Parts: sequence; structure tokens; C-alpha cells
Amino acid sequence: MLAIEPDECIDCAVCIPECPVNAIYAEEDVPQDQLKFVKLNVELSRAWPTITRMKPHPADADEWRDVKDKLQYLER
Repeated sequence: MLAIEPDECIDCAVCIPECPVNAIYAEEDVPQDQLKFVKLNVELSRAWPTITRMKPHPADADEWRDVKDKLQYLER
């Protein structure tokens, strides 16, 4: 999971096609069932370190790709 700092985002949309699970939306396009993540994104983007270089994805990333309701596994 990545979090995008909304005050730093310039709405260029470059990240949208880069997201392997299609989880990034323009603010006005966030689906109703995903609105809870807007506040969480703000919180996490301010707590987590900024990514400055590409990292390899976790070995089990593909296994988690289509799993629903993963929020319970979020470690803060």
C-alpha cells in the first residue's frame, strides 16, 4: 500500500496507470465504498516516509492483488 500526500500531489495523474491494482482515483472519482480511505490516506501519507526510489514489490504481492477487505492487516 502506498499513501499519497494530498497537499503535495499536483494532480498530474501519472501515478494512476502505474498502480497495479487500480486503487488510485482522482479525488472527485473516488467510489462511494472507498471514501473511508481518503482520511486514512492523509493520515498515512504524513506518517510514512516518502519514497524516493523504486523498490521491488513484495514476493507475495500477486497473491494479495484481488483479496478484499485487507484493511485489517494494515500495520501502522
